[in-house]
Amino acid sequence: MDNQSAYQKLRKINVNEFVEKKGKFNYLSWANAVDQLLLLDSTATWEYKEPMAFGDTLMVFCSVTAFGKTMTCQLPVLNNQNKAISNPNAMDVNTAMQRCLAKCISLHGLAIYLYKGEDLPDEELVDLTDLCTQWIDNINDCLDMDTLKSAYGQAYKELSKDKVAIERISKSKDARKAQLV
Repeated sequence: MDNQSAYQKLRKINVNEFVEKKGKFNYLSWANAVDQLLLLDSTATWEYKEPMAFGDTLMVFCSVTAFGKTMTCQLPVLNNQNKAISNPNAMDVNTAMQRCLAKCISLHGLAIYLYKGEDLPDEELVDLTDLCTQWIDNINDCLDMDTLKSAYGQAYKELSKDKVAIERISKSKDARKAQLV
């Protein structure tokens, strides 16, 4: 697989089932990032460079080689509010190194959409929008409360990871419910 097709393949992978939240930030843990990467390139490797001091803060560096291409990333040692930590301890540095590894893997395409502030890879946004519209149409076609409840339950189950879609479907359900009562 060439570099371009590898990037295209990795950027389409939906890793939302592995996404965790700390404070107001979503992230993919280093373990899940490594796992997904190694499933696609079992020869992938990574190495950490010597941290660099900036006053009383540190910057860590990581290089990941996958699909025959090496990418390097840097990351300050941060707290969970994404603020640089003064005089970081060994655990702070270790955490930053692992975050840097996950970020560096994303430079190969995996979960890069998280760094763009998106909830889903680009290719899936269109599919979920279409699917959401279909479920809203189904809800609007319901003729009684039982079918409305059933249709909403199915839509919620299928789209539960997309908060915007669920909000749209909930509004449609409430509007249709008001019409049926």
